[in-house]
Amino acid sequence: MTKAELRKKYKTYRHNLTPNDIEDFSLAIANQLLKLPIWDYSFYHIFLSIIEHKEINTDYILNILSGKDKNIVVSKSNFKTNTLTNYLLTDNTVLSKNSWGIPEPIDGIEIDNKKIDVVFVPLLAFDKNGHRVGYGKGFYDNFLINCKPNTLKVGLSFFKAEDLIEDIYENDIKLDYCVTPETIYRF
Repeated sequence: MTKAELRKKYKTYRHNLTPNDIEDFSLAIANQLLKLPIWDYSFYHIFLSIIEHKEINTDYILNILSGKDKNIVVSKSNFKTNTLTNYLLTDNTVLSKNSWGIPEPIDGIEIDNKKIDVVFVPLLAFDKNGHRVGYGKGFYDNFLINCKPNTLKVGLSFFKAEDLIEDIYENDIKLDYCVTPETIYRF
């Protein structure tokens, strides 16, 4: 299937999830993440969930990161350039929803992309080769291309892998892992 077809399909799948499904699946994904060899690093980038889009509840992962005393990095989106500016999440960080419903830091301590060791990547769908389909604006591809080459990219998905995404682009950044409630995919 193409990216456009997969976006439509998985938005429908997400729409049909109940609040209990989202919580149960999100907790299962967080527990699966504990099995990955990714916990010896310092800087972890995570997206803050858009509740209205029925995204994975990343609060469980935030709790793990806090409990492991990791540096947590969150983004602010620039819709004119489709880029992300990253900030350290601290007790003093003020978050506000932007016009798209994305919780973002108002300001704070900016973190250079090259400092980030692990990125938890949002997605709608992914395939067995580690390619992903997001919302189509390219924010994460633009961000990940400016990270260190060895930055680990961990996709988070409620659903299993598709066999193949047909229209992969040269600049698409592959995942290293994708975690679902039941399976860990390694690429």
